Amino acid sequence: MRVRTVAITGAVAFGASLMIFALSLDTRLLGDQSGYKPAQPIAYSHALHAGELKMDCLFCHTSAESSRHAGIPPLSTCMKCHETVLNRAGTPVGKSDPSPEIQKLRDAYASGRGLDWVRIHRLPAHVIFPHSRHVRAGLACQTCHGDVQGMERVEQFMSLTMGACLACHRAEHHKQPLAGRPPP
Repeated sequence: MRVRTVAITGAVAFGASLMIFALSLDTRLLGDQSGYKPAQPIAYSHALHAGELKMDCLFCHTSAESSRHAGIPPLSTCMKCHETVLNRAGTPVGKSDPSPEIQKLRDAYASGRGLDWVRIHRLPAHVIFPHSRHVRAGLACQTCHGDVQGMERVEQFMSLTMGACLACHRAEHHKQPLAGRPPP
């Protein structure tokens, strides 16, 4: 009986140790995917569009001013320019050097099927983050999303945890009310 008890206790302790070890390999808080930088169906460069070409975030992410979500722009937004812009960036005027990425975009638009973009900034289901309220308050997109205009491929810049939000709201330059209550 004593051997059996020792064996069961040892097995439980070993199992618990394995579980603790496995959890310690990647212990992130809910919402903390900082550094997450997935490949996308089209190699879209924010460094080119927002950086070099100085396109405003709201030109593409139009719903950020009026909605809870900034959203991924519809292909029709891209086609406003890429109906005529077909070449790779840096192609001299008068030369032809078609971009395979722009061709993927045009093919998807022509087929009406759209693209399966990989979501990068994902908040837990219980979190309500109204982009519109933050945009109207004058908060720069880079505050949460980082130096997007320098990113070839967008990544989650900061931890989107409650602690990060509270730290920002508590900062002197962001003394905005939380849940309708004045700041302390």
